[in-house]
Amino acid sequence: MSKTINLASKIEKQLPAELVNFMQAAGEVAAAQGQKLYLVGGVVRDLLLGRTNLDLDLVVEGNAIALARQLITKINRGKITTHPRFNTAKLQWDGWSADLATARSETYAKPGALPSVEPSSIDKDLFRRDFTINAMAIRLTPGHYGELIELYGGRDDLEHRLIRILHEKSFTDDATRIWRGLRYEQRLSFQLEPDTLKLLKRDTPRLDTISGDRTRYELECILQEELPEKVFLRAEELGVLARLHLSLRGNGWLAEKFKQARQLSSPNPPPAELYLPILAYHLTIEENERLISYLRLPKALAQILRDSISLKASLGSLADPELTPSRIYYLIHGYSPPAITANSIAGDSPVARRHIQLFLDKLRYVKPTLTGNDLKRMGIAPGPRIKEILRQLHEARLDGKVTSKKEEMGLVEGWLGKSN
Repeated sequence: MSKTINLASKIEKQLPAELVNFMQAAGEVAAAQGQKLYLVGGVVRDLLLGRTNLDLDLVVEGNAIALARQLITKINRGKITTHPRFNTAKLQWDGWSADLATARSETYAKPGALPSVEPSSIDKDLFRRDFTINAMAIRLTPGHYGELIELYGGRDDLEHRLIRILHEKSFTDDATRIWRGLRYEQRLSFQLEPDTLKLLKRDTPRLDTISGDRTRYELECILQEELPEKVFLRAEELGVLARLHLSLRGNGWLAEKFKQARQLSSPNPPPAELYLPILAYHLTIEENERLISYLRLPKALAQILRDSISLKASLGSLADPELTPSRIYYLIHGYSPPAITANSIAGDSPVARRHIQLFLDKLRYVKPTLTGNDLKRMGIAPGPRIKEILRQLHEARLDGKVTSKKEEMGLVEGWLGKSN
């Protein structure tokens, strides 16, 4: 009989007291209802690895929504969001949160389909998970609090730094696990276990059964990694990236550009709105549109990708070293800021990049001091001429021909004198 491993001391050491107290209270409430409660998934994995993870995923052999309502009453603060269709709930209080689900088993009608679920035991709930290292649980019930449940070799795989699926049909049932496997492998500096690697290669075509929405979610998760380029490099090596788009590359160029994006965004990580146009930078307009359509990108993000490709077509003009500031402004103005920044990072021409940076640092903030009302007070009748004069003033400001309101007025008076 294997020795029981208790992680109560690790929980207390690695997690904030607020979360520890919540889990202990949750275990007591569940026990009072004759239910068993468990901490599951990535937080258990990271406790064993000594990594920070504050995402509490709880599973109850019972009714998750009913338990969540009892818990929110007990802590007497916060709010609860329920999803009756899946019998799950999210509790949020004082800046903390916990997801609560009913233990369940899953069956798949066909590859790529969303699973059918039914209430079950913790053993079957763990077996439905993606990888052994994520298929462990910790008991939260009083009397057994902190005890580790690992039925499928997860702790051994952690020690040997392996990513292993739980059964041969894992990738067939849900091919998004391919993307997740690469993400965990690169995040943790692990390796895909040899049989898992063979099955991943076998089932990579199954990615075509996955909807664009689900693929976009996996892509967004990758872009939140510390070094997402590592995942894309591995995905290209294994033929996975080509399933997203044949023209995408996870090479050294991408690694260097992602690094520059992080330097620009520091101390915050770059958002997907910057990473994604860099990833898609070498696509044609038609290829870009197919990617946008497949991923069902939100309108704003789709526009950023379109702007990035469109601005890239103007880089030849922006590479002219003799361009005036006003010409630089009008070549770039109107594109979304992330698309402009993406081109400043990804463009090949040093001159064009310098001009884009000038726009980002200075030119986009330059405005004439005079307003339409000022021009009316100077005797200019309302109409198209005011708009044209304001445009000319803006150009003069950009090019340094005027630097003050007084000089702007003198310039306008000169134009009016010539027209009289």
